[in-house]
Amino acid sequence: MPSMLIFGMGYSAGRVAERLRAEGWDVAGTSRSGRDSTIAFDDDAGVAAALARADAVLVSIPPDAAGDPVLTRYGDVVRDARWIGYLSSTGVYGDTGGAWVDESAPVGGRRSVRNDADRAWLALGARVFRLPGIYGPGRSALDRVAEGKAHRIDLPDQVFSRVHVDDIARGVIAGLDGPPGAYNLADDAPCGQNAVIEFASTLLGLAPPPLQTMDEAGLSPMARSFYAENRRVANGKAKRLLGWQPAYPDYRAGLRALKAITSPSIASADPATANPDQ
Repeated sequence: MPSMLIFGMGYSAGRVAERLRAEGWDVAGTSRSGRDSTIAFDDDAGVAAALARADAVLVSIPPDAAGDPVLTRYGDVVRDARWIGYLSSTGVYGDTGGAWVDESAPVGGRRSVRNDADRAWLALGARVFRLPGIYGPGRSALDRVAEGKAHRIDLPDQVFSRVHVDDIARGVIAGLDGPPGAYNLADDAPCGQNAVIEFASTLLGLAPPPLQTMDEAGLSPMARSFYAENRRVANGKAKRLLGWQPAYPDYRAGLRALKAITSPSIASADPATANPDQ
């Protein structure tokens, strides 16, 4: 039975774990506190034991102000793993003014700590999966619209890429047989966020929220940073070298699939109770 250790058993990595277990893998993971049968990140003995039996290591913990925590604490051991994967961000490309960007572009976004971690894992021979906006069950435009928390920001030229969480899992698993390097895992149809919110509203039978400026919407600094960069992410390398194809090639396919398995709170969304102005 092949074995994987996942550093950071979060939303995306958890989907990878589910798929691998369904394929017969033994999967262990870390969390900050060792909750839900995971290993506490600072449990050096537990992590060392899991690393000793792991055929593959996947890192999904983002860097913090001090750098990459996995490299800092376990780098000397992880570097000897037979296969290493790292979940990075397409934010390493920075703002391209809406132009297409692929893995040949230099790393040079605003997030210097993230950029440094991306480079460091590449130098170790990892498969670095660069991810755009992630959505999936419980974390999509459907949920935000149903909860009255969606916004349409009046930035008509803003374009983003996105990826369904299950397509991330498919990409990581495809990468188990692929060469080291960077891979963009994004869908085929980058577009403005307003189009996504409008389509989600249509699926739910709700009026879309009004167009607002960022000041009118009262966005947090983190939410504002989402609109600070503008790019289209190309995914051709993952298709060519890994044989990966997104099951949800655009947001319409992804949201329709999510609506089909929607939670009761979304299914019962009522125009009288969902406030599109929030």
